[in-house]
Amino acid sequence: MTEEVEHHVPVLVVGGSLVGLSASLFLGRLGIPHLVVEKHAGTSRHPRGRGNNVRTMELFRVAGAEQQIREAASTLADNHGILQAPSLTGGAGEWLFKEIDPGGGLARFSPSGWCLCSQNDLEPVLLKCARELGGDIRFSTELISVEQDGEGITAVVKNRDSGQHTTVRAEYLVAADGPRSPVREGLGIGQTGPGDLFHNVSVTFDSLKLADAVGDRRFICCYLTAPDADGALLPVDNVEKWVFHAPWHPERGETLEDFTEERCIAHIRRAVGVPDLDVRITGKAPWHAAQRVAERYSAGRIFLAGDSAHEMSPTGAFGSNTGIQDAHNLAWKLAAVLNGWAGPGLLESYEAERKPVALATSARAAARSVEHSHPGYAPAPGAGGAGGARQGGVLKVALGYRYPRGAVVGTDPEGPVVPDEMAMNGEPGSRAPHMWLLRSGVRTSTVDLYETSFVLLSGAEDTAWHTAAQRVAERLAVRLESYRVGRGPLADLAPQDGTDWSVLHGTTPRGAVLVRPDGYVAWRSQDAVAYPEKTLYDLLAGLLDLV
Repeated sequence: MTEEVEHHVPVLVVGGSLVGLSASLFLGRLGIPHLVVEKHAGTSRHPRGRGNNVRTMELFRVAGAEQQIREAASTLADNHGILQAPSLTGGAGEWLFKEIDPGGGLARFSPSGWCLCSQNDLEPVLLKCARELGGDIRFSTELISVEQDGEGITAVVKNRDSGQHTTVRAEYLVAADGPRSPVREGLGIGQTGPGDLFHNVSVTFDSLKLADAVGDRRFICCYLTAPDADGALLPVDNVEKWVFHAPWHPERGETLEDFTEERCIAHIRRAVGVPDLDVRITGKAPWHAAQRVAERYSAGRIFLAGDSAHEMSPTGAFGSNTGIQDAHNLAWKLAAVLNGWAGPGLLESYEAERKPVALATSARAAARSVEHSHPGYAPAPGAGGAGGARQGGVLKVALGYRYPRGAVVGTDPEGPVVPDEMAMNGEPGSRAPHMWLLRSGVRTSTVDLYETSFVLLSGAEDTAWHTAAQRVAERLAVRLESYRVGRGPLADLAPQDGTDWSVLHGTTPRGAVLVRPDGYVAWRSQDAVAYPEKTLYDLLAGLLDLV
């Protein structure tokens, strides 16, 4: 007889891969009890999804996981750029780009940087950090059914090892259950976009001689373009372990079974250009590149995040990063509602903010696949959003995207999600600028201030905003911290390098900037106002659905 138990928790997360584990980490940091269920037996064993962009690493920095992630990624710390070549022999080839951050200019915008950490190395770190914060994460556990009512959701999950069924009662559900999301399909939420772009078979293999052919070229990825053996080669340890993505054409009748060990070995040898290369296949896994975005990001108390909400071409690693950032956007809003300092209307801003980002980013990812001539991808002329021309400025997509609509005030609602120029200038709807500060004598970035509360920045010479913020926080019972920035005895934060905080944030010493817990600017004032307390009260009450 199957044992049945009941479990009560504020948030149920379905899916325990990168996005689900990130959601657990972020919810745990905010003190929200939650349960994560994942049908697989453990974290990913396949080295994929390795590119973590600067915005994602900022989020992991603030969540206290960045250093552990960089330690897990240390093997590939010196790998940079994408090489394209007919083979690894003969000397021909060109770098599509050789450095992720040439000249170190990224330090101007962020305290963090890009990190090459494969999914099989990243997920265990996220799991450890999430569990240390109290995350209840259960593998070999699948969702059987889910229903919702006006007060919450009721789900039945099954332990695949014991057969035990658990009825979970939660206030909200986050569906991070992948591109073929059973939760999304059960809700009847459709998708838009071109659909499938191309298909690959990812082959993991060992080879000691391959390092000799690679030489000192420490690439992230090498696109090998031999007409009869194209594909993408990725190092795992630069010594013995490698991954090769071979194009797969199911539209021509090819099946996964056609990729025999013999075929894969011969393909890799031709692609590399070494006929007698030692190759020992250790695994195969199909994957599908697609461009789709869910028509809706929520239904009642259920929210989609990650691949359940959007699929993107892998070029540029935009998909996993967008999903992790979905989880971060949703986590602080769920926490605010569950802790009682925001009304449920705040959650409506999740789709308003994150869906436009997915639409813009997925188009950019497909365009980048065209630009890089990704093996196996042969779009029709003009497809993928490339328009026949290269589109620069990956940083604009990774860090510079905006929220024209949502829980923000003072934006242009018709403005572009991805700006034409990279500028972190405190504009409402954008990620608040980075600057180095001294806080009680300790060096910190403004980015580090934003996680558990709203933050008001104002000048050290004028205390009106600071006093108003303290009073409004008490009146509304809202989490709001206030910092006076500048020099002098009243300053809470002192610029370390002489940067004028007000100029950097697009305001004046008499103005103020309100930053959300996720580090996005909610509003700014260019100058002092007659009634700062009323201004802040009305502003926050509206943003947080408290009126």
